[in-house]
Amino acid sequence: QVQLVQSGGGLVQAGGSLRLSCAASERTFRDVAMGWFRQAPGKEREFVAAITWSTGNTYYADSVKGRFTISRDNAKNTVYLQMNRLKPEDTAVYYCALLRRYGSSRYDPNEYDYWGQGTQVTVSS
Repeated sequence: QVQLVQSGGGLVQAGGSLRLSCAASERTFRDVAMGWFRQAPGKEREFVAAITWSTGNTYYADSVKGRFTISRDNAKNTVYLQMNRLKPEDTAVYYCALLRRYGSSRYDPNEYDYWGQGTQVTVSS
């Protein structure tokens, strides 16, 4: 059973930066991609960014493109989400997730197989 352990997050003023980390307890040849999602109160979980383990290809939601950067460290089995120029509307619980099925949509949370515990990001205006 893979465990995803998140760290980072917290409270920051608008315009500030935060970095989230997600460390996987193991990696296998079945791992396809790692994604970040977020969920604000009363809203559905939404896609933020994803990265393919093997190629490093990245995918972003339009709302974060140009402000957030997803990256990976294969040696540490860790994925990062660098969030710059944060806005109050970025406030949410952020989750990392592991995708193991080829051909699955990186944008659909229902396609992901394992999830981190979630971490709160609060951006004050």
